[in-house]
Amino acid sequence: MRKFKDLPSVIPIFPLPGALLLPRSNMPLHIFEPRYLTMLDDALKTPERLIGMIQPDTGPHSADDALMTIGCAGRITQFNETDDGRYMITLTGISRYRISSQVEGFAPYRRAEVSWDGFEKDMGPEEHDPVFDRAKFLALLERFFSAKGLNTDWETLQEADDELLVNSLSMLLDFSPEDKQALLEAPSLSTRRETLVTLIEFALHSGGDGEDILQ
Repeated sequence: MRKFKDLPSVIPIFPLPGALLLPRSNMPLHIFEPRYLTMLDDALKTPERLIGMIQPDTGPHSADDALMTIGCAGRITQFNETDDGRYMITLTGISRYRISSQVEGFAPYRRAEVSWDGFEKDMGPEEHDPVFDRAKFLALLERFFSAKGLNTDWETLQEADDELLVNSLSMLLDFSPEDKQALLEAPSLSTRRETLVTLIEFALHSGGDGEDILQ
């Protein structure tokens, strides 16, 4: 793995609402738009093979093409081309980044100059949550899944490491783009877990019908 200081200052960015990539986590993507096929081809030619996932900024006072400030870059670790020229790829989260400015050019996709400062631990070892009450968390999760009529492999969840459990649920549960951004920007695994608990509790108390809770 490349060192933090070796990450490029300009990367291609892929705006996708509601999509959350986290460091050391995997995201499958289906690439079919011509501009993103070009982006993928270009990314595969670079040593880092990075694509920067980012959410559009849909705030009431934001421009139509505005982006959130913070995203997460993923390295292309798997890709398969279909017979009709589309790609099924997997991005593995490398590090979060902060957009400094967008780069003008002739590429059909968007690129940005980014700063990796403040996210050094994203490329470090797996995070642990020292105050994680796993039994209490899983009990809450079981109530949530039961209320929403969802099924899951509880044995796998119980055996998952702290980071894998919290990050996988953060990525898979279908919260709003704003909530996804809060999960992305959480400064630590403990903070992300606390945010996730708050979102699950709010979903339980809201009494929604539970449809489309899992992406």
